[in-house]
Amino acid sequence: MNRFRRVLLSLVFVLSVTGVQAQQTFITVASTTSTEQSGLFKHLLPVFEKKTGIQVRVVALGTGQALDMARRGDADVVFVHDPAAEEKFVAEGFGLRRQEVMYNDFVLVGPKSDPARILGSRDIVDAYKKIAAAGAPFASRGDKSGTHAAELRLWKTAGVDPQTGKGGWYRETGSGMGPTLNTASAMNAYAFTDRGTWLSFKNRGDLVIVVEGDQRLFNQYGVMLVNPSKHPHVKREQGQAFVDWLVSPEGQATIASYKIGPDQLFFPNTKR
Repeated sequence: MNRFRRVLLSLVFVLSVTGVQAQQTFITVASTTSTEQSGLFKHLLPVFEKKTGIQVRVVALGTGQALDMARRGDADVVFVHDPAAEEKFVAEGFGLRRQEVMYNDFVLVGPKSDPARILGSRDIVDAYKKIAAAGAPFASRGDKSGTHAAELRLWKTAGVDPQTGKGGWYRETGSGMGPTLNTASAMNAYAFTDRGTWLSFKNRGDLVIVVEGDQRLFNQYGVMLVNPSKHPHVKREQGQAFVDWLVSPEGQATIASYKIGPDQLFFPNTKR
């Protein structure tokens, strides 16, 4: 009887340790609100997790915050959309090889009343000039995200400092894309957004796309493993498995298959 109890206790111990180890098979991915709020991760992760048994915990932030999180060693992988900032992150030694994963585009949305008279334009810089000249309400993320960085680059190209309108026509929400679109909808304001989040956004109110199609609205996403030499606790094997899957034929096909109605939200374009 004692021998049976010892065997039983040993079995319970082994099963409990195995269960703990299984629970620990996860990685943390610092990513953007656009990948989260567009619904992409809900589409991708079940496929990856079923294939590998590796769970993915996503922390959705602006790109700048996501990169800062990774610099602190609080993430295993970074999946964001600000190529210049990503290349700097790698050059500083915080990330390993940056790989392109997919793209979509940015669009400018605004009220149907269109106070800046830019509806249908394909020139985003001219549109920004007209918004500033009209003092038309504009809701900005103001959160150092990839989208915010792209918006600021366009203001600079337009020769406009939007901070001169801060508190008046230019409002910074300091939040993600979804909440910023909610603010724009409530204010009947213009807003700069990635197309993926816009397509999944339900609370549009009077907002419509007013500017699209300018080549300067191209929106590239990249992925990087956080450098284990900087942070030895980084789960290199599991994190690399996620990176490799994203750029694999299966991962790329899974990205391409994500649609809302007839609209494809992201377009795979990894370079092998």
